[in-house]
Amino acid sequence: MTLHLIQPADASDSTPKAPSDRSYQRLAAQLLALIAQGEFKVGERLPSERALAERFDVSRTSVREATIALELQGVVEVRGGSGIYVTLAPSTLSTVSAFMPETGPGPFELLRARCLIESEIASVAAETRKDADLDRIFSALTDMHEHMDHKEANEAADRLFHLRIAESTGNSVLLQMVTAMWDQSKGPIWTKIEHHFHTPDLRQASHADHQRIFKALLTRDPVAARAAMRGHLERVISEFAQAWR
Repeated sequence: MTLHLIQPADASDSTPKAPSDRSYQRLAAQLLALIAQGEFKVGERLPSERALAERFDVSRTSVREATIALELQGVVEVRGGSGIYVTLAPSTLSTVSAFMPETGPGPFELLRARCLIESEIASVAAETRKDADLDRIFSALTDMHEHMDHKEANEAADRLFHLRIAESTGNSVLLQMVTAMWDQSKGPIWTKIEHHFHTPDLRQASHADHQRIFKALLTRDPVAARAAMRGHLERVISEFAQAWR
């Protein structure tokens, strides 16, 4: 009998590759081309996010990120309660690049990943945390409350709260993952979308979410901890995805 050995695939072919550009970047390029062609004129309002999502067969969150990318370059202006308006004439678009220098994930891609990963981390933390871990988590929660009216300080405490939960699992890889995800939320698109939607009301709602997470950790309830973390991040996604008009 002759054995036919299967040759292993080239290692370079077996590793998944990230897309060269994100869906929101491709959509930004398409919208820019339509503006350059005169389909959408200066001063006109773009179609609704739902209409654009259906036309280009993408998610509404991809439309949100694409319009934010164009807003950062001054091509469109987002007017809360009204819509998205073209601000640059076709004759000036030759100097505009539809592709943002940012190559990382968009805000919604990142938030969905956090929702999956941090929910499970919270569940594990509810069973592994020690009293000293609770003290550190509670300290971050207290700092969030004390800095409710100071966005930057509140955000720093928010980040630390999530890192402390990951730390309490005793798994350094999980801590590195959460740290990396938070560090990626520093790009211009994330900053701009926060500018539109990160309000004192959002901080208050997030603080209430964090209190529910902490209570589940305190009572060593992994099911409640998972649900509280998932509910928190799903609510943030919902807030960031609410309609412009």
